[in-house]
Amino acid sequence: MKLISICLVTAGILFCVEGSAQISFKTEYIGNSGYRYLPSGDGPSEKVGDSKGSAAVYQGIANIPFYMKKNENNRLTAWGVGIGGAYASLGNENFTSDIVSEIMNLQLGIFHLRPLNDKWSMMVSIGAGIYAPFTEFSKIRYKNVLGSAGVVFICHLNPSLDLGGGLAVNSSLGYPMVFPALYLNWNYESKFKVNISLGEGLELTAGYGFSDCFSLSLGAEMNGQMALLEKDGKDVMFTHQYIVAGLRPEIKFGKTGISMPFMVGINAYRPAYYSDRTLKGMFAMDNDFYFSVSPYASVGIQYGF
Repeated sequence: MKLISICLVTAGILFCVEGSAQISFKTEYIGNSGYRYLPSGDGPSEKVGDSKGSAAVYQGIANIPFYMKKNENNRLTAWGVGIGGAYASLGNENFTSDIVSEIMNLQLGIFHLRPLNDKWSMMVSIGAGIYAPFTEFSKIRYKNVLGSAGVVFICHLNPSLDLGGGLAVNSSLGYPMVFPALYLNWNYESKFKVNISLGEGLELTAGYGFSDCFSLSLGAEMNGQMALLEKDGKDVMFTHQYIVAGLRPEIKFGKTGISMPFMVGINAYRPAYYSDRTLKGMFAMDNDFYFSVSPYASVGIQYGF
């Protein structure tokens, strides 16, 4: 779970390429719940005193191609820029030790997508981001900055399914480290709609389109933020991740390209923990701290053009 968390949080702009320009904003609220610790082994989780917390997350993404061209096989060649940002306000209560209370993530990347043949495409990106436990730009230092690059080879298995894999490199451990990179996009469109995508995060939806303007789905998402900082004289990483599920109505405003997805449900699992910026720290089993189940709600707006 921790390796997946690092790969998703630090991938940044790497896998959010689409065939058209897209802009999206989303606000999420995660309700109050107790903070718990899961000991290594098979023991049950334990409460961490009276510690508890909630979270409010605000995020936006813009993917803007500045060059697009389709070949004779309808495969796309594109160059573009991706910009992303997230702010998480953590409403922590009754903690006896220091814990991050806010996270700012800002990312900028350049991507290139090109066909290799009828069945395969290649996606390349390079970028950098700021991952800080504060919002004051004057406090940003080199340790809060993370660079990333990656290449993914995508197989177009059929018109509804793209599956790919490759390598991503980032400096989340303080030096360049290679991670596996995955890409998945499956979209079944009729009155019944199913979508599974793995890129910026993990998203699964299955529902019914009542009209061209309204659909209702069951959805599950996995997302998160990260802060790079110094604690007790060591460079550490604070990871905030959440897995949520619930009902997901979506309103589409005709042919304007604007839609508004909502979700009401539960936060099933919300890890929030420090780890050393080392390979050993990534797999450490003594920092499994998380917030328990709580209510969840979100509202977003998307524009594709």
